[in-house]
Amino acid sequence: MSSDRKLGFDTLQIHAGAKPDPATGARQVPIYQTTAYVFRDAEHAARLFNLEEVGYIYSRLTNPTVMALAERVAALEGGAGAVCCSSGHAAQIMALFPLMAPGRNIVASTRLYGGTITQFSQTIRRFGWSAKFVDFDDPAAIEAAIDSDTRALFCETIANPGGVITDLDAVSAIADRMGLPLIVDNTTATPWLCRPIEHGATLVVHSATKYLTGNGTVTGGVIVDSGKFDWSASDKFPSLSQPEPAYHGLVFHKALGPMAYTFHSIAVGLRDLGMTMNPQGAHYTLMGIETLSLRMARHVENAQKVAAWLEQDPRVEFVSYAGLPSSPWHGRVARICPKGAGALFTFAVKGGYDACVALVDALQLFSHVANLGDTRSLVIHSASTTHRQLTPEQQVAAGAAPNVVRISIGIEDADDLIADLDQALAKATA
Repeated sequence: MSSDRKLGFDTLQIHAGAKPDPATGARQVPIYQTTAYVFRDAEHAARLFNLEEVGYIYSRLTNPTVMALAERVAALEGGAGAVCCSSGHAAQIMALFPLMAPGRNIVASTRLYGGTITQFSQTIRRFGWSAKFVDFDDPAAIEAAIDSDTRALFCETIANPGGVITDLDAVSAIADRMGLPLIVDNTTATPWLCRPIEHGATLVVHSATKYLTGNGTVTGGVIVDSGKFDWSASDKFPSLSQPEPAYHGLVFHKALGPMAYTFHSIAVGLRDLGMTMNPQGAHYTLMGIETLSLRMARHVENAQKVAAWLEQDPRVEFVSYAGLPSSPWHGRVARICPKGAGALFTFAVKGGYDACVALVDALQLFSHVANLGDTRSLVIHSASTTHRQLTPEQQVAAGAAPNVVRISIGIEDADDLIADLDQALAKATA
């Protein structure tokens, strides 16, 4: 095969980052369950610690199983490099870590997972960071929120829970104009539906817990760097553009170019924050990704069918799914997510809060869990769970109003899912 041939997605999801094990010939990526690695000699150790040679030192930093996963996700997203960590929430903190300092802020979309809103509105304040939340459908509001202390923009490709597709092209244009990186959470879309870097994103984050793994077995997070941002264009990012005291004055961007952010996240971020992915978790995720495109195609096909059925049901007030022609965001599907609008969406049940709770309790095939992206169909009432800590106004803005139920459509038989929803709606609205 020609070395310059560009491999397709279905090939990359199986082969990227994976080669037969040199010691044994094992075809599947082994689980390297080890803490540390033997150095060839003292000079080899010194070169590794000085970042003069790439290799393995200690599994808090790098591990062959975890690195195979990082290479695979970077390849699928079209990035220069990636770093894996212990959860999607860890990935968000890790993504911000090289960019931020006390007094700095990010501008974030109001349409985010409830836990992300809590992390950004409450927890990051303990680091002296802050977040401003604005409607990312309003470019003027985004620009107005940016000030001299802003260090990044943050949004989700397909917003959790309401399935709203963000206009990444419009948002990245603002980020470029302001000299700021755009961070996109691509968890609910996956690189099969959207590759945010192709729409101008600087960094892409994932909760690998969800669709990438696909079977609800492990938690994990990934940060993918596009390798395209000029960290030295201003003095806003000294961690990457100025000498690093811990590495004898090494300037990451000058020395490492497109890989500067990735190496900083490993050599400083994982070293000092310790948000490390375990090799067994990485192994499960690697196996899950091998069938990502197959699963996503069925997820989307089922979601489209279920959403269309719900929309015409008189017991349902509305359905928020960009795949429906009635959706205000339907026009973005072909441009941002051409293979489909995902499989996570919400619908409002006539009867409000009480009817939603009754529906959740009556469902039989749908599992009532705080997760999404499983092969199984899942349901949750966001206002009383994942978005419970938010104010009523924040819940509505995030698409998690009290009369709304969130469903993550799995890969079962769609007719069985519809039958389950039908019987549960009958009980909930009786």
